[in-house]
Amino acid sequence: MEANKVLHFVPSEAPSAGMTKNGYFYQEMEQREKEEPEDGSEEREEGQDSPIPSGDDIHLYANQIHPGGTDSDVHGCVLLNTSRRYVKLMNFEEEVRAHRDLDGFLERASILLHEDEASLDDVLKTMLRHVSQDPHTAEPACNFEEIMSSLFTDAGSQEVNDRSQSFLFYDNVHLLSETLQCVTATATGVQYQQSWLCILCNVKSLQRRHVCISRLERPQNWGENCAEVRYVILILSPLKMKSTKTAMELGRTFATMFSDISFRQKLLETKTQQEFKEALVIQRYHLTSAKHKPVSTEEEGTDPHSHKPLKCRDFFRVGRGIYEDLCRRLPLYASDFTDGIVGSNKALGKYMTTAIFLYIAVLLPAIAFGSLNDETTRGEIDVQKTIIGQSIGGIIYSLCAGSPLVVPLTTAPIAIFIGVIRGICDDYDLDFAAFYACIGLWNSLFLILGGVFNLSLLVKLFKRSIEEVIALFISIAFVVDAVKGTVKIFLKYYHPPTLANGSMAELQRSMNGGVIEGVNITGAGLVTLPESFILCTRARPLLCLLLMLGTLWLGYTLYEFKRSPFLHYKIREILSDCALPISVLIFSFIGSYVFNDIGLPVFDFDDERKLFRVAPFEKLSGASVLSAMGLGFLLALLIFIDQNIVVSLTNAPENRLIKGTAYHWDLTLSGIVNILMSVLGLPWMHAAFPHSTLHVRQLAFVEERVEGGHLYETIVSVKETRVTSLAANILIGVSVFLLPVPLQWIPKPVLYGLFLYIALTSIDGNQMCDRMALLLKEQTSYPPTHYIRKVPQRKIHYFTFLQMVQLLFLCAFGMYPLPYMKMIFPLLMIILIPIRNCLLPRIIEARYLDIMDAQHM
Repeated sequence: MEANKVLHFVPSEAPSAGMTKNGYFYQEMEQREKEEPEDGSEEREEGQDSPIPSGDDIHLYANQIHPGGTDSDVHGCVLLNTSRRYVKLMNFEEEVRAHRDLDGFLERASILLHEDEASLDDVLKTMLRHVSQDPHTAEPACNFEEIMSSLFTDAGSQEVNDRSQSFLFYDNVHLLSETLQCVTATATGVQYQQSWLCILCNVKSLQRRHVCISRLERPQNWGENCAEVRYVILILSPLKMKSTKTAMELGRTFATMFSDISFRQKLLETKTQQEFKEALVIQRYHLTSAKHKPVSTEEEGTDPHSHKPLKCRDFFRVGRGIYEDLCRRLPLYASDFTDGIVGSNKALGKYMTTAIFLYIAVLLPAIAFGSLNDETTRGEIDVQKTIIGQSIGGIIYSLCAGSPLVVPLTTAPIAIFIGVIRGICDDYDLDFAAFYACIGLWNSLFLILGGVFNLSLLVKLFKRSIEEVIALFISIAFVVDAVKGTVKIFLKYYHPPTLANGSMAELQRSMNGGVIEGVNITGAGLVTLPESFILCTRARPLLCLLLMLGTLWLGYTLYEFKRSPFLHYKIREILSDCALPISVLIFSFIGSYVFNDIGLPVFDFDDERKLFRVAPFEKLSGASVLSAMGLGFLLALLIFIDQNIVVSLTNAPENRLIKGTAYHWDLTLSGIVNILMSVLGLPWMHAAFPHSTLHVRQLAFVEERVEGGHLYETIVSVKETRVTSLAANILIGVSVFLLPVPLQWIPKPVLYGLFLYIALTSIDGNQMCDRMALLLKEQTSYPPTHYIRKVPQRKIHYFTFLQMVQLLFLCAFGMYPLPYMKMIFPLLMIILIPIRNCLLPRIIEARYLDIMDAQHM
């Protein structure tokens, strides 16, 4: 029988000097369903594993302390001076008082938008002073110093300093008398919304109710459960009021509004009191009309995110998924261009930094993979074609895709596949351009059929653990590519100085004819040779290693700079958003200018090659076309898996995207784009990881919370726009005119550093990596995640070990040096589905697997 949780709130430990705490921590007590809950305690079942409080999972708790007296012993715990009440959210649709409360506040608004005080006491004094000085809220018989003292209940003796009206506490315990905070019942217990605090106070001498809202200049840490406070709502009410007009009821109104994380982000963007009021009115409208939104039952049928079970007949609803995707996204198409540009909530700065980041993050891998294609295809597909293909495909995808935040890119598996095709053409004397185009057309046909027959519904079978294994494999592939490139440089150059071919004979002839230019004979009889004679020096590979690691270090340091206390938070955000471009530019300058006397490896470029050439299909025989069908199917399988997993990761619930998905249309569009790529001899492309998720993160506004000593970032909202991707791909197209200079000034080691940066930042939030880290941590350092609370530790380690085995399985085949082995790699990725859904439940209980596949808490 499942045990229910009874949560008792007891006074927290005394805070450190100078810190005020609103002050409660909870202690969990298990109680069987047959037992009756004690008086003053509330019995609740655990809610859904959702990191964002919303809907019915949100509850308000009135934390109220009454001085004097102790509670009786409950389940062996002594509850000291506490009483806890459960308070429901205000129903704006049914309760008239909510609208009247807000109208009354808008008439006599007390709003402080740029409060820079650091302590709670100073903030409350400023708010009370503002209320007392407001001519609309005159209270001649009220002593606001008395109100200030009644806001707190102090366990222990206190002394009032008459000169400064400050309070001295001997026992250093300073707790708020009555507060409202929004909490969520989760698998970890109770999760607080720590960015706002509603303080209630009933005052006998008041004649009317007063509300004052203060928005702090920067988040303040006021103790446990209030570690990131940005808003303070002060509710003052006369002691004797109608039951619907009490401080608690008025607090419910505003607490319900502030429980919406997106609303709090919108309030941060307001600059005047009028904009603040307008945001309150709009939020009231949303809360009133929230229950009137029609729910389409048909939409559930072809949406992979729906909870409807998968049925065979869903695959025979031909074109239904594409139709519903277009119906879902077309009404919002104009807003994809105007959001953040037109209106009050502009985000031009974030758009600019994101476009620059995306330009660098896409262009440099295109150069790297284009250089790899140039080597494997012997110039058939080079850097120039890769850049042009990226620009054309990226622009089409940005304008037409249903998920505009998804970034299409030619990837390492595609480059490897192209190399294998080149080998097959050499073995069987086939025309590469024609065979390549034929494979691409078959691939596009299969992708379009997959979109028409709703095959993206199979995403339901890809659990979170499968997605994370594949995502981590892609990150490891980036690391392996960087390490391989660096090892090649060391193998080629890390030797004692040696003479280039023919330089010895030339030196002998020159010495016989007399002293040559550049050769100096020192006093000790040693000969100094010119650099043109020397083939290898150890300075070159060491500089390459330093450039790669330096690009990684500077990029990641600037990426994490937003969490530092230095500079203004807006400057920190800009530096964090531009971390990758800054790092690439600085270390390219160091490698190409500061150490210009050391030759560094760069990509090859030949401007004499023909840019576009339509494939000569007449050179293929019927057998070649049929063999191309098999290779096209394997390629389509690879793109199908990567495309849908990347779209799924991009539209994950924690990213809070609200405009809907378009799996089927995006898959079809990927097939259409690759038709053009195939015919023109350009590299194929598909949705890329981790670029797509990094794109979402760049456009996201986040809110931080502290839980159990661990800092978590919660995405508040994301600007879902096509502008950033469109601008980045246009800039990539313009970059063709920067070939070979200045793009050749970017050394290959900087490209490898970019790969390491992308790999490192992509594992942030990967639950598999978090569980792998548990193997190296002591148990007292485990974070308070949902699986730690609900799954036995041994089961967690079993599951992590099995995931690591699957990852090694993918790495062994995906990175095996035999080229033909890599062609069947997509089939190996498919095998992960029956392993997770059929094999693992025989080893670990299914309920534990479902918990560990849930969202991170």
